[in-house]
Amino acid sequence: MTTLRIEHRTRFSYEDSIVSSYNEARLSPAWLPRQRVLESKVDISPVTWRSSYRDYWEAEVTVFEVLQPHDQLTVVGSSLVEITSQPAREERTTWDTLHGPRFQDLLSEYLGLSDVTEPTAELADFAREAAGRLEPDAAARAICDHLHDQIRYVPGATTVHTPARDAWGKRSGVCQDFAHLAIGALRTIGIPARYVSGYLHPRSDAGIGETVSGESHAWVEWWTGDWFGFDPTNDREVGDHHVIVARAREYPDVPPLLGVVAGSTNGLDVKVRVTQVE
Repeated sequence: MTTLRIEHRTRFSYEDSIVSSYNEARLSPAWLPRQRVLESKVDISPVTWRSSYRDYWEAEVTVFEVLQPHDQLTVVGSSLVEITSQPAREERTTWDTLHGPRFQDLLSEYLGLSDVTEPTAELADFAREAAGRLEPDAAARAICDHLHDQIRYVPGATTVHTPARDAWGKRSGVCQDFAHLAIGALRTIGIPARYVSGYLHPRSDAGIGETVSGESHAWVEWWTGDWFGFDPTNDREVGDHHVIVARAREYPDVPPLLGVVAGSTNGLDVKVRVTQVE
């Protein structure tokens, strides 16, 4: 078990003073069986009105408006979260069960492809070949291993609007691209898969109480009798250094920050700080 303190600070700067903006933030970690939220808050400056709700995907959303002249907007999500590792992976189901009508219906939202997740023919062929010789969990792991071998992690190589197939073509991307590529390949062979956004403490060697530069991160969960988390960017199972904020079909369902501004942005500064408390 690990306890992490997280601060996710975002500052927008505007070319001219603007008079209104309308926003939503998904920065609060989720309450889950393996994840207990001890503290959580979202600070916003300036702010005129705010509220919160749970969206369709059960993510906590902070909605807010700024209806006064301002040339900067700062949003800070702070939390203290206790995480336990997920149970050891076991083969839980068969291809016949996965492809049966019951789960094809119940999990249909996590089986459909979109412009964001649709894989290239090359990646889809690899996934089908893996499914032809391996059981579901092993095939899913083989797909993630292959992505890690083929794609380089390059910050700034893509944007939040980049489709998975474009990242495959470039053979470079960020964590969001690894997640979308894995999701598309898994869904192609009938394995339900969902996008997970959250945070990763990047240094297992950091001391207790040592604050490090963390990451706003993304990974996948696939369903083979139960949901199982895997981080294709780092080619490893999700553990007690991963903090879940939201889970959905793909990134556009649960962006960390989304808004409409009556003006032009000329600066964006994002910092994530993570401290292992115990």
